Amino acid sequence: MENSPISKSERTRRFIIGKAAPVFNKKGIVGTTLADLTEATGLTKGSIYGNFKDKDEVAIAVFQYHVDNLTAFLRREIDRETAAVAKLLAIPNAYRKLYKTMMAYGGCPILNTAAEADDTHQTLCRLTVEAIENMKKTIVSLIRTGQSMGEIGHETDPETNADIIIALIEGGTLLSKVTGKDTYMMRCLDHMEGLIRDIGVTK
Repeated sequence: MENSPISKSERTRRFIIGKAAPVFNKKGIVGTTLADLTEATGLTKGSIYGNFKDKDEVAIAVFQYHVDNLTAFLRREIDRETAAVAKLLAIPNAYRKLYKTMMAYGGCPILNTAAEADDTHQTLCRLTVEAIENMKKTIVSLIRTGQSMGEIGHETDPETNADIIIALIEGGTLLSKVTGKDTYMMRCLDHMEGLIRDIGVTK
């Protein structure tokens, strides 16, 4: 069955989201103005608000765009591997590949949104929590699969290790962004790789 053609309005929405995404990531929700959006898109205020109710709706669509892109990239990297431990190691490897682009982009979109929306934007705060929980579910599932296949010891707590992996990713990203030093992120990724190898069963 062929895919339905994308409507003109949907193409315009996607264009606005793509152009607005780096602006929101660098300036934040509060810091991004309508003038920023018209400059980034080359569209008029009427064109933007003809496709989105308000700036908040653009911000929510941009956040989902960021999450979808990151999730798709991680999934491709994970799916290249067959063994569970190798799939887990694909996660820090993916962040090594993403790192310089992500820093130039303004940092991790999930982390940036979490920091700003925590007490100020209920919808984005909820979506951020969902994104983190979905990432945790992926990691937990990989560890449990590894345990069922005999690649990972049953003494390993999937939830605890998933929490640590996510904390290393976000913590390393934050510290490297704030200080401008790559070493924070690289050492966190090194530690993550060591942790993953340690839970693997030596054969």
